[in-house]
Amino acid sequence: MSTVSPGFQGRPRSTEPDLPPGQYLTEDFPVLSTGPTPKVKLDTWEFVITTETGADYRWTWDDLLALPQETPTLDIHCVTRWSKRGTTWQGVSLDTLFDGVDTAAHYALAHSYGGYTTNLPLADLRGGRAWLVHTYADAPLPAEHGGPARLLVPHLYLWKSAKWVRGIRLGTTNEPGFWETAGYHDYGDPWREQRYQGD
Repeated sequence: MSTVSPGFQGRPRSTEPDLPPGQYLTEDFPVLSTGPTPKVKLDTWEFVITTETGADYRWTWDDLLALPQETPTLDIHCVTRWSKRGTTWQGVSLDTLFDGVDTAAHYALAHSYGGYTTNLPLADLRGGRAWLVHTYADAPLPAEHGGPARLLVPHLYLWKSAKWVRGIRLGTTNEPGFWETAGYHDYGDPWREQRYQGD
């Protein structure tokens, strides 16, 4: 007996040549979270980079807004198979934040208000590849999408772009984050369909 309803085809795969394999386009911006949305006040918000030696580099909300701002427009890809084209953000390049940070680390663990974590190679946060963003589509980033500020690492699946981000801890060894310890891929490249461990 079939477990699939007659006529069910699933969501069609995109034939778009510049879309990662297995993805489909959406005009929406789906909201996916692992728990309740934290309430973060701007007057107490801070972002901290902690090096492998324990040195802290801190920014308040006003500090963040005073830094050089960039407005990247780019495609984003979720591990649940949706992709959204031409999203426009505003924020600070991670290159700007790492300028002057003395580190020999190769790995980063982003951590968020609410307890979420995700791991990334430090190289993937540098070279104009990642931002700390506070604005989406010319409006303050909504809380359900990670506001007041989230990490944006568009060349990886969106779970690597930690919502409600509050800091990055640098290290000399790789430390898996929330989804990685639950079986998701350690790196998460959408072009190689790295959704789960072993992909």
